Amino acid sequence: MKNRLNYLLFGCLISISAFSQDKLPEILKEELARNMGGFKNVTPAPYYISYRVNDINRLHISSSFGQILSSGWDHERRLCTQVRVGDAKLDNTHPIKGNNFEGYDWDEGVVLPIENISDAIKQVLWKETDRQYRKSSDLYAKVLASVAVKVEDEDKSNDFSNEQPVIYNAPPINETNLKIDTKLWEEKIKKYSALFIKNKDVKEGSAYFTFTIERKYFVASDGSSISENNVSCRILIEGESQADDGMDLPLYKSYFGFYPGDLASDEVIIADTKQLSETLSKLKVAPIVDSYTGPALLSSASAGVFFHEIFGHRTEAQRMKNENDAQTFKKKVGEKVLNENLTIIFDPTISRFKDFYLNGSYKYDDQGQQGKRTIVVENGILKDFLMSRTPITGFDHSNGHGRAQPGMQPVSRQSNLIVETKKPFTTQELRQMLIDEVKKQNKEYGYLFQNTNGGFTTTGRYMPNAFNVMPIEVYRVFADGRPDELVRGVDLIGTPLSIFSNIEAAGNDLGIFTGICGAESGGVPTTTVCPSLFVKQIETQRKSKNQTKTPILTRP
Repeated sequence: MKNRLNYLLFGCLISISAFSQDKLPEILKEELARNMGGFKNVTPAPYYISYRVNDINRLHISSSFGQILSSGWDHERRLCTQVRVGDAKLDNTHPIKGNNFEGYDWDEGVVLPIENISDAIKQVLWKETDRQYRKSSDLYAKVLASVAVKVEDEDKSNDFSNEQPVIYNAPPINETNLKIDTKLWEEKIKKYSALFIKNKDVKEGSAYFTFTIERKYFVASDGSSISENNVSCRILIEGESQADDGMDLPLYKSYFGFYPGDLASDEVIIADTKQLSETLSKLKVAPIVDSYTGPALLSSASAGVFFHEIFGHRTEAQRMKNENDAQTFKKKVGEKVLNENLTIIFDPTISRFKDFYLNGSYKYDDQGQQGKRTIVVENGILKDFLMSRTPITGFDHSNGHGRAQPGMQPVSRQSNLIVETKKPFTTQELRQMLIDEVKKQNKEYGYLFQNTNGGFTTTGRYMPNAFNVMPIEVYRVFADGRPDELVRGVDLIGTPLSIFSNIEAAGNDLGIFTGICGAESGGVPTTTVCPSLFVKQIETQRKSKNQTKTPILTRP
């Protein structure tokens, strides 16, 4: 810790006056008790209220082609208020049959004053509690009506789990002289994005630096009171070219750590950025491909996106309570769902795995429950789910995976996803498996997915239960030994159970995918650590493209 702080040289002082005398927990508890008392004679009365506050201090620097576009600190507090009406057996969060979206709360909360002035903060708490109560009571009436006229629920579990109250107070960040050299980081970010200037094929070349200091507060009517700190930083390199047919071709490279000293060195970032720029030029003239079925290799980083999008979201249990959800795995506990050599673990309790810093780490989730290491799949067999305080049949308690973007209502979400194999293969062995399978299927080539930007998946019954993973660097691997060929326009698509059954082997390497995952409760930080994968059968489609012509004028 001391060495890391030494890296934060001289410069712009971080405003942490709100942390120096931390009166906020008591203010929150006082108003919570007052509001609970005020609802005693109201029908229906709330049986549970919680306040969650995210106090975020963030430095963000952005640059383009060697020049600073923006630089500065911002400080915000965002409040999420939850009011539950009814009782733990049946409350306002209960799924309403026949309505795909009723009950999801897309509310992003409200801004709270950043100074601990009791009267000012209590005014906001009072008003927001009243607003949330009205929403919850109206929704509860719809729940009661639905239960009265619709068929009986398949899942008869409670709507809210019974958990022990938690008291935890991490000391406020007390480095009153904590400083970061903003000018130093501006120069670094300018230097990285300036590397794109000489390449006329690049139409967008940017670099970003973000350093975040966050303190999260949680108080609830069950007696829970939590104050927790989080510090993180990230560099993002972003470049984009455009093919003559209008297709936009983006590439990204990101670096994550908790303190600036955790990030990659200048030499590594400069070398990576130059390589990224060269690949953009190659992509611009790479052949576009059509749809394909056949074998493929996923690099470790691409495999991380694959597991996050296709597998991880289907283990988030709260969604399974709704009968509109496809419930892919709900009734498969104890069954084989993946290759028998694979184990899938979600672990928010660790901040580092081997050489990787993990962005999905926390001590307590956004419902005040301790984050727990959860083995979801062991040797291919489904064992568990990611649980918030919304139970499902057979899983009555939270394992600390109720998460949300600041201000939004939590649902069960992923944390740090770790994919392990008990039978690892070398990269060369996986490549040979690919070539052998290409020949077996009488194909000319298979695919190597080297880098992947992200993706999306649908888990409901109202649309095909499918996924779309978006690779940004893809190669053809030829059966006859020709050099690999960079191609463009590839989207990896399919349905989950089909592609899971085609995972044949995993590598002895590890790669990392760090990002912000979006779902019902907004964007939450996650990390996936995963080995390379050999998949016997995948399906691709041609990527959609921009219809705008390339610029008439050459770039200066």
